[in-house]
Amino acid sequence: MTSSTSAPDPAPSAPRGEAAKPARRRAPAGAAVLREDVTEAIRAAVFGELAAVGYGRMSIEGVARRAGVGKTAVYRRWRSKLHLVLDLVSAVAVQGLPAPDTGTLEGDLRLLYEVTSRALRHPVAGQIIPDLQAEAARNPEIREALEKALREGQHSVASGIVQAAVSRGELDAGVDDEIALDLISGPLYWRSVVTRSPLPKGYLDQLTAATAAGLRAIQGPPKG
Repeated sequence: MTSSTSAPDPAPSAPRGEAAKPARRRAPAGAAVLREDVTEAIRAAVFGELAAVGYGRMSIEGVARRAGVGKTAVYRRWRSKLHLVLDLVSAVAVQGLPAPDTGTLEGDLRLLYEVTSRALRHPVAGQIIPDLQAEAARNPEIREALEKALREGQHSVASGIVQAAVSRGELDAGVDDEIALDLISGPLYWRSVVTRSPLPKGYLDQLTAATAAGLRAIQGPPKG
C-alpha cells in the first residue's frame, strides 16, 4: 500500500571506482521542486476522472493511476480531493476564457461567445459542470469556491469587454458592472449548461446583437 507521505527522492550514488565528489548542498525536502509535467498529468487525470466517475466517486488513487504516478505525487501538490478539484476549477475559470480585442463591441462579444460555446459543448465540460453543481448543493466549500471562481473569471473578461467599449466611445462610462456581467455571461450559460438546448443556426449572431443592444441600454448613475 502506498503511503500518503514520502521522503525526498534519493540522490544518485557515484559509480564505483570514482572518487567521491563534495556533495552539493541540497534544499530541504519540503522545498523540493515539483515537476511541471507531473503536475499537468495529474490535472489532466482529474478531468478524466471527473468525467468518468463524478466527484463523489473520484479518488486520489484513481487520479494517480490515470496520471501514471504514485499517490504521493498527488499529495505533494494537494492535501485532499476537495482542494485538488477546487484548485483546478479556479484555474480553468480564470484562465479558460479569452480577452477579446477585435476593435468593436460586437466583435469582442461574438468572439467570446464562439470560444465559450465550443468549450461548453465539449463532452467533458458537459459532464463535469453539472456534477460539480450537484456537489455544490451538498457541500458549502465547493459551492463558495465554485461561485467565486466562476464569477471572478467571467467578471474579468466581461469587465475587459465593457471597458474597451467605453474607451472607444461605444458604451457609457457609467455602465453597471454587475448587470453587464449578467447580460454577457448569463444567456449562453443558461442555454448550454442549465437547459442544455442546442444552439440553432445564427444563434450566436443574434445573441451578440441582443447583448450589445442591452449593454447600450444600461444607464449609468445620474450625473450632477
